[in-house]
Amino acid sequence: MTKDEGQRTIPILDALQACAGRPHAPFYAPGHKRGKGISDRLVNLWGKSVFESDLPELPDFDNLFAPSGVIQEAQELAAAAFGADKTWFLVNGSTCGVIAAILATCGTGDKLILPRNSHQSAIAGLVVSGASPIFITPEYDPSGDLAHSITPEAVSQALKHHPEAKAVMLLYPTYHGVCGDIHAIAQRVHHYNIPLLVDEAHGAHLTFHPDLPPSAISAGADLTIQSTHKVLAAMTQASMLHIKGDRIDPERLSQALQLVQSTSPSALLLASLDAARHQMVLYGEKLLSRTLGLAEVAREQIQQIPGLSVLDATNTPGCFTLDPTRLTVKVTALGLSGFEADEIFCEQLDVTAELPTFQHLTFIMSLGNTTDDIQQLVQAFSHLSQRYCRPDSRPRQNLYQPGMVSGLILEPSMSPRDAFFAPKERLTLEQSVGKISAEWVCPYPPGIPVLIPGFAIASATVDYLRQVQHFGGYITGCSDPSLNSVNVVIQ
Repeated sequence: MTKDEGQRTIPILDALQACAGRPHAPFYAPGHKRGKGISDRLVNLWGKSVFESDLPELPDFDNLFAPSGVIQEAQELAAAAFGADKTWFLVNGSTCGVIAAILATCGTGDKLILPRNSHQSAIAGLVVSGASPIFITPEYDPSGDLAHSITPEAVSQALKHHPEAKAVMLLYPTYHGVCGDIHAIAQRVHHYNIPLLVDEAHGAHLTFHPDLPPSAISAGADLTIQSTHKVLAAMTQASMLHIKGDRIDPERLSQALQLVQSTSPSALLLASLDAARHQMVLYGEKLLSRTLGLAEVAREQIQQIPGLSVLDATNTPGCFTLDPTRLTVKVTALGLSGFEADEIFCEQLDVTAELPTFQHLTFIMSLGNTTDDIQQLVQAFSHLSQRYCRPDSRPRQNLYQPGMVSGLILEPSMSPRDAFFAPKERLTLEQSVGKISAEWVCPYPPGIPVLIPGFAIASATVDYLRQVQHFGGYITGCSDPSLNSVNVVIQ
């Protein structure tokens, strides 16, 4: 079988189908025994076949942590498809991949350079590994109240001050589709002979169409984590991790993944990853051409609606290029916050955004969207404009992002791990100003922490969190869900 012929196979899915169809008496987990003991309500909703395929690592299936059969074959096919040297399938989402990437490159006391708008999984990786963060604040657009990418110059400055750093981590693309100059960043990182790690959770599709930004691996990244479920057709929680080159020790990475992945991996998730790779290799460019066409229609029509503006690459700081399948629409000229617009969309207009923020709504357009979806989205924005766009509408003011001074390098008062395990006390949020946070607190989505263990709490941060609460945003991670109090390190 040639390499190209191999890409036409779906080894995990085929093996799963064979296992599910083999009659035998099951005396192994899971307890529903191939669906025979499952709730009738679930059978009525999902059908029987999904439970017949919900199988453990049977002898004729393979083992995720020591693959030698169909899982190994599927991961090798994925590596070839995504341009990597080696690929691991992830069943605990990109979160476990980010943590494992940090564990594979950093130990206690080692320095990791990363953007201040990194996902909370990176903070978890710092706590687990004991590494110390050197944060670079990304380019910030105060008019749009959005943080974008870090610049090559900021990375060079951080490396100049911290040449002993073990790795650099980059967010690419951002939640809003902004892609920094990853090729230039990779060159500057490799000048120090350390690896560039990329949280590419929103970029699994970039490999498969020439009109999209370059994928992280093709632009020089040593390791990248992709949420295959976010923009391709895998099941939720199914992701991949890819490496290229020799700066990452694959054995150490495999051991790190064993610490953070489930020992009972879902065969359904693994099969969905295999099938998503197969679909994109065979039909990806065609599917994405259609998606890009729909995205262009949405962008052009929404730009013409009074009171709305659409994020583009022009005058967007830190933006080398923009993923056109990500649509971010500013609504504050209507006198609404993004949170209020999102509520109207969900409750009245049957449209659900991926991410509401104070000024914007952000939408993911992927291969599963249809012409009808786009028409409904445009109609919803037209309705919003007709209802709220008036001469006397007062644009909402910015929701201030604390600490967003572009290129600023931030260092913790103590490592996130030390702060996480330190003796702590609970204070009111207002009393915590000037104290060192012992927990991470973040508006979600996108899951970017505002408070981080090991960093002092500023009054601007407290004001920001109160504003997020006031305008209807969700705050997660805090030990006190009401956010009336917070844990701080006893000093």
